[in-house]
Amino acid sequence: MAKSSSVPVSLAGITIDSGEFWREVAGGGWATAAVLLLVLFLQLVRAFTRRRAVTSDQANLVAGAAPASLAIGSSTRRILGILSDADLKDLITNLDGKSNESEKWEEIVTKRNDSVSYHAKCCKPKEGPLKYLSVTIFDKCSTELLRDFYMDSQYRKKWDKTLVEFEQLEADEASGTEIGRMVKKFPLLTPREYILAWKVWEGNDKTFYCFTKDCEHPLAPRQKKFVRVGFFRSGWRIRKVPGTNACEIAMLHQEDAGLNVEMSRLAFSKGIWSYVCKMNNALLEYSTHSRASSPAVATMNKLIRKVPDFMESDVGATGSDLSNTSSDGPFSTPVIKNVSERAKLKFHSKWITNGLLLIGGIACLSRGRSTLGTQIALACIVKKLLKHGSSSEKAEPGDAASSRRESRLRK
Repeated sequence: MAKSSSVPVSLAGITIDSGEFWREVAGGGWATAAVLLLVLFLQLVRAFTRRRAVTSDQANLVAGAAPASLAIGSSTRRILGILSDADLKDLITNLDGKSNESEKWEEIVTKRNDSVSYHAKCCKPKEGPLKYLSVTIFDKCSTELLRDFYMDSQYRKKWDKTLVEFEQLEADEASGTEIGRMVKKFPLLTPREYILAWKVWEGNDKTFYCFTKDCEHPLAPRQKKFVRVGFFRSGWRIRKVPGTNACEIAMLHQEDAGLNVEMSRLAFSKGIWSYVCKMNNALLEYSTHSRASSPAVATMNKLIRKVPDFMESDVGATGSDLSNTSSDGPFSTPVIKNVSERAKLKFHSKWITNGLLLIGGIACLSRGRSTLGTQIALACIVKKLLKHGSSSEKAEPGDAASSRRESRLRK
């Protein structure tokens, strides 16, 4: 009879001989098998537990909650010092228009309807991107509701279609700072990725402040499919409008998303009012139930800080009060003196708009990520603008001659 061969077997990281394994020795063989099976079972349970913990952390990130490894209250070196009360002081100073009184502000848009009004201006500082200063007044709204609405990024994804991704990366109870990642998608552009740190303060009379700035985080490495926004500064103040049941949010915003300055200003002026109306409709639908179930709002309520007493005295008149300031103020309105000046401004605005569209079309055509259909459409726009410009230039001599003839007849 052939001698049975023994084959080495590896089980749960332990190598044994199959002959020895199955050899029935009194009180030994089956007991050994049972022990090894128990070891294998424990290894599988441990592996399953680890995988479930990782999945739970990932789900928390998507839901906007802090992962177990970055629970609220775990202070780290990278989050300390990112934001401080000095940022709040600068925000208050800037909202009051006291930081740089030599800055010249240009009115962008002033709109209103029965439930919301919006007023925005911008200026080009000596360094950095365009700076926008805006005031939005919402009717029949409390400051707490508006604060929660602005901080609820999960709810924002439902109504703001430009926001396609959001995840919270870290929350620190010691400093009151949160860090998160978001991705925004704009037409004809590569998606923009933001890694931001923000902090919320509460002042007297239910007034709230928030300041946000760009930062880096190890849980958010750079990806080639996104354009990482490298400069971002944004802050707001929410307060009641005296004598009414409305409240206002005054916001100062600076962002370098890699866009042409004039194209950015044109896109803002043309699209911001429809965005504000959409925001107002979403605010009206923002129920108490939505606020209570929001992890972002719950985290914010745990981390909110009090405005230092010495800063409360620095708070001046902003928002709707600024519309009554002098012509050099941030919310002043330029006055056009006569009809000919208005016509001149309209003529130049038309050419500026066409020029910006031409530059924007060339910029988009030069990007490698645009589709063939987009390139053809933009090429047609550029060709039409060039043709329109040349025909206008040819028509000018005739218009000038006609004007001279009318002048001679009057004489």
